[in-house]
Parts: sequence; structure tokens; C-alpha cells
Amino acid sequence: MDPNYQLPNAALLKEQAEWLAPARARLLRGAGVAHRRRILDLGAGYGAVTGELVRRGGGMVVALDRELFALRQISTGHQTGGDALCLPFAAASFDLVFCQCVLLWVGDVVTAVAEIHRTLQPGGVLVALEPDYGGMIENPPEIVTHDLWLAALRRAGAEPLIGRMLPGLLAQQGFQVQTRLLDELTPPSPLRFEFLRTLPLTEEETAALHHIEQSPTAPQVVHLPFMLVTAVR
Repeated sequence: MDPNYQLPNAALLKEQAEWLAPARARLLRGAGVAHRRRILDLGAGYGAVTGELVRRGGGMVVALDRELFALRQISTGHQTGGDALCLPFAAASFDLVFCQCVLLWVGDVVTAVAEIHRTLQPGGVLVALEPDYGGMIENPPEIVTHDLWLAALRRAGAEPLIGRMLPGLLAQQGFQVQTRLLDELTPPSPLRFEFLRTLPLTEEETAALHHIEQSPTAPQVVHLPFMLVTAVR
């Protein structure tokens, strides 16, 4: 991640978490979250999902993020500053690691996956929800933002194709991987433009985004594919 990049504000991240809530609930239920005793909320940010993990989990939840100002706003669980590339925990510390739109940002995904593997107990599980911006579906053509996302995310240090990469990287590390796709089409949210504006756009890209926003509000299809991953160590 570009060190100058700033997290979207808490309200945007909460909106994103609510949109993914049904898919996340199914994944966590399938991973037996109620019976997990030590859970890591990796890249917790402002804690948009931390409280949910505390409510649903069967033990301690640790919220980890590199942004200490965000962690200070979490009022539940245990907060720890740290980086996904060098997790500050002993081997086999957790029986569930959760992340949502986090591996998108870590830069060295291979190292992050190895660290998750190291800190999970045998039989522990990773639950991950990660996007694939290369597979965006948008119609009509006047509203297409695909190229803006790819360019701006890469400029910010993200990997916009993380969704399609992740299952293979996990399998190479020795995980048993099950992957589903987010399969529900919902009406496009105008907040997607607010997320895009948090990224380092050029003047030309900013102008293009403004033009897209002014497009007629005819029936639109906007779908960002999400990989819903359960990986058992």
C-alpha cells in the first residue's frame, strides 16, 4: 500500500460491511464461528466487522490494523497495531482469521498468506472476502468505471485482481480452499463514486468520473465480483 493512502472514512467502510453482511454471515456460519475460541480480525480498520465477530464468536477477538487512529475507535474486542506481512503473534495463535477487502491492500500477498498460515492452528480457518475489479460488470457503456478503478488502485499500491489470485495462492501454501462468488445483483450505490474518490485519481480521471456521474439514471447494472473464500489449514 502507498504510505500516503488514507483509509476511507468509517461511514463508507460501514456501508461496505453492511452490503457484504449476508455473504459474510454465511461464510462465518459455515466456518463454525460460534465454536472458534481465538479469532483475528485482520485489517480491522475502524471495526466495521469486529463487533459482529465478538457477538458471533465463541471466545476472544483480536482486531489488528496498521492504522492506530482507526483502532482507537474500536470499543470491543482487543486491539493490536501490526502489519499483515509480519503478524505480531506466535505460531498457532488463532483458530479463525477473518479479512475483508484487506489482502487487496497488503502488497506482498504471498508473505501475508504465509503469515496467516503460520498463525493459524491446525484445523484453523481463514474466511476472506476479496474483490476482483478486473471482472466488473457495468452497463450502459456511459457509466463504465472499470479502467479508472484498475489504474487508481494500482497507483495506490493495491492488487485489483486479488480475488482471482487468492484461491491459487492459498492452495500453494497448503490450505484446503473452497471458493464461492457473490451471486446477488443489487442496485448500484452512488457511494461507489465516493470510494473511487479516496484513490489517487489524475485530473483526467477525475473529469471522467464527473462525466460518468452526470450520465442519465436509466436502468443500470453495476456488479463487482467478490471471491468468498474459506481456507482450512
